[in-house]
Amino acid sequence: VQLQASGGGLVQAGGSLRLSCAASGSGFGIDVMGWYRQAPGKQRVLVAAITSAGITNYADSVKGRFTISRDNAKNTVYLQMNSLKPEDTAVYYCKMRVVVATWSDYWGQGTLVTVSS
Repeated sequence: VQLQASGGGLVQAGGSLRLSCAASGSGFGIDVMGWYRQAPGKQRVLVAAITSAGITNYADSVKGRFTISRDNAKNTVYLQMNSLKPEDTAVYYCKMRVVVATWSDYWGQGTLVTVSS
């Protein structure tokens, strides 16, 4: 299983970006999909997650601005980011909990989001 993230870039404060992360391979199921971010000099933290049942969870700092969604047919998770702030600047990583015979967590390669003031 490999995860490929895309959609990062440079945007002005108040702007929007949409991140995507697709899992390649076959013969597996995916439970939780999530997005994390890591700002320079800081730890990686959860931004948003969505279960296979569609239950979502958001960090307080992004509630009302970011929306996570998934397309199970495409094994893809999205993060719509609106009203971006300079403090949202970070490398964003997707993570998926993949089920074959057992659980395994897989990470994408990271995509940089830079929000200018």
